[in-house]
Amino acid sequence: MTEQKTISEQKVINGVNVSMIEDTVNAIKGNPELAKFKFHINNKWINGGHNRSTVKDFYGANKNIPHNKPFTLEADEPPVLAGEDLGANPVEHLLNALAACLTSTMVYHAAIRGIKLDEIESELEGDIDLRGFLGLSNEVRKGYENIRVNFKVKTDAENVERLKALSKLSPVFDVTSHGTNVTVQIEKK
Repeated sequence: MTEQKTISEQKVINGVNVSMIEDTVNAIKGNPELAKFKFHINNKWINGGHNRSTVKDFYGANKNIPHNKPFTLEADEPPVLAGEDLGANPVEHLLNALAACLTSTMVYHAAIRGIKLDEIESELEGDIDLRGFLGLSNEVRKGYENIRVNFKVKTDAENVERLKALSKLSPVFDVTSHGTNVTVQIEKK
């Protein structure tokens, strides 16, 4: 790995330590195995639609890396869907993941390219027809049929189209727009 730079030597744009990102990119170029990450969560059912996920660590840069503290994510359904509304429902968590990843991706890639951002806000909306989830129709998709993302960004006008292209480097955008193989295994406890 490279030598740590002093704070005065670091280049920070949009709150992103660009010097650190550049060091990471160079390290990966020298050793592509460093780029292989695995993220995981543990989930436990509480009652009804209520369940809780815990995020403690991840694997990256050839080692297991603990988070500074564990994170918990509550999920439930609203009363209209027979839940107690004790957390965002899973499809709302998906919208959050998409919003967060698009935002972080834009901010990081803008920083690397020297694009200054003053403010970013987004609103996401998705359409689901419950007939698919409920098994009432084989002609209706079980998940989102459409997701609309609307960003409001305070930056120079010439950056808008570049930011749109940069946002599409988002891993969650890739998963939601291109799909990913998911295997499900169920075993008796």
